[in-house]
Amino acid sequence: MFGEYILSRRKNIIVWLIVCALFALVFSLYGLPAAPVVYGALLSGFFGLVFLIIDFFTYRRRRIMLQRLAEEITLSADNIPLPRNGIEEDYTRLIHTLYDTLKASENEAAEKFSDMTDYYTMWVHQIKTPIAAMGLILQGGDSPEYCELSENLQRIEQYADMVLCYLRLDSDSSDLVIREYDLDGIVRQAVRKFSSQFIRRRLKLIYEPLDKSVLTDEKWLLFVIEQVISNAVKYTPSGEVEIYCEEPLSLCIRDTGIGIAPEDLPRIFEKGYTGCNGRLDKKASGIGLYLCKRICGRLGHMISAESCSAGTIIKISLETNKLEIE
Repeated sequence: MFGEYILSRRKNIIVWLIVCALFALVFSLYGLPAAPVVYGALLSGFFGLVFLIIDFFTYRRRRIMLQRLAEEITLSADNIPLPRNGIEEDYTRLIHTLYDTLKASENEAAEKFSDMTDYYTMWVHQIKTPIAAMGLILQGGDSPEYCELSENLQRIEQYADMVLCYLRLDSDSSDLVIREYDLDGIVRQAVRKFSSQFIRRRLKLIYEPLDKSVLTDEKWLLFVIEQVISNAVKYTPSGEVEIYCEEPLSLCIRDTGIGIAPEDLPRIFEKGYTGCNGRLDKKASGIGLYLCKRICGRLGHMISAESCSAGTIIKISLETNKLEIE
């Protein structure tokens, strides 16, 4: 910072050196003694040095204040240091104008996002009414066509829930209810939802009681597990799906499906990334696992994937640090 300060004052230093040189030149041309010039240069240099030191500390204090302002998450234009001259007043006025414009844009964007969230929330709740009605109608049939229609209707409902989840993730409000839940109770809800697809596709489900409790939010963790099981069923033409736990506390969902290509594995949780299998399927959106990653991060969990030539294992780490109650 001192080097930057000296560079900012280099014009003043150069002018002082030029003035000293001019006095020395004039004194030498007139044959006058050099002592007065040297004495004047030393005296002015001493006072100039004192001024530079005082001015440097003022400069340093203002720089630190501005750096702290720049690092703050919420910028406040009222905390800007007071201007000391006309140019600084113009810059301060410009900063206030830009700040007001930024706040107005933020408020406008927040209002538009709120309106959009309200609209799509209402749309999801409205679309669920005909979905439920069609589900009741399809329950009366046992033919393969009825089963296929029920499966597609369930997929539509899942996509509607994804829309609602996608909007709520970026919302300022939070509906998290964090407490101890029985992991088996959450997993059974997800398995029950896809039971008809297991039967129709003749997939074997390997699941034993986990006897674990987790600190989480039931609704959001259930959404993650449903997404993982949905992918396991969707990409497993035949074989089995296994749900088990690994120590210390990781929920694992393994399938014997088509697997994930090695080059796709590091990117499957990216937004919109479908990979080779998704491009072949032509129906993948690349949003499901992205939402799972976001939700797990919000809940303090970790999600990862392992895959080989056949089959995939999705691991959800549910371990939490034990907090000491004071």
